[in-house]
Amino acid sequence: MLQISSQEFQRLPLRVHNFLAEVPVHDVWAVDLPHTRSGITLDEFLRTASARPCRLSLPARALLNLRLFVGRVFGWDHKPDAAACESFSTRITSADRSKSLVPAGTREGLFRVVYRFENEQLLEVINRTAHAAALSALVETASAYRFYFAVYVRNVSRFTPVYMALIDPFRKLIVYPSLLRSVLVTWNQTFRTA
Repeated sequence: MLQISSQEFQRLPLRVHNFLAEVPVHDVWAVDLPHTRSGITLDEFLRTASARPCRLSLPARALLNLRLFVGRVFGWDHKPDAAACESFSTRITSADRSKSLVPAGTREGLFRVVYRFENEQLLEVINRTAHAAALSALVETASAYRFYFAVYVRNVSRFTPVYMALIDPFRKLIVYPSLLRSVLVTWNQTFRTA
């Protein structure tokens, strides 16, 4: 699991670069996956993997549960005023809509789908702490696949930068590495046994 530079990420031919051009990239991570056969797409992986539950580590699950509990207590997970935050899905062009394999607004765990193309998916969550988007992309090389995970964060209030700074060490040291290890395990279970 690697935290990579935004420059490497920006060189990838992804729709998100224009789609969220003014939204800051908060983190970009990658994990290299074994090349078991050619032509595996992100959509194929996500559809196949959906039958297998995401296996976050115990510390990552505990942090997520703690965050959800605190969010309920303080009302953080309610949507902010409509004027404060408009869904990224309102930016979808007709070309994006026709290319997307999943309709915008489809629930995906705690997130909603903005779009899913063959090798790129954008999810979003809007609450009183942040308007965040999670980008997943899969790139095939001659010897491996590289799964990219990027997080974009738009402020919804003056609390957003404080909130992001508070959770930063937990995300970088526990949550994202656990998430990417889960991607690797699921990939191996899905495609090494296929």
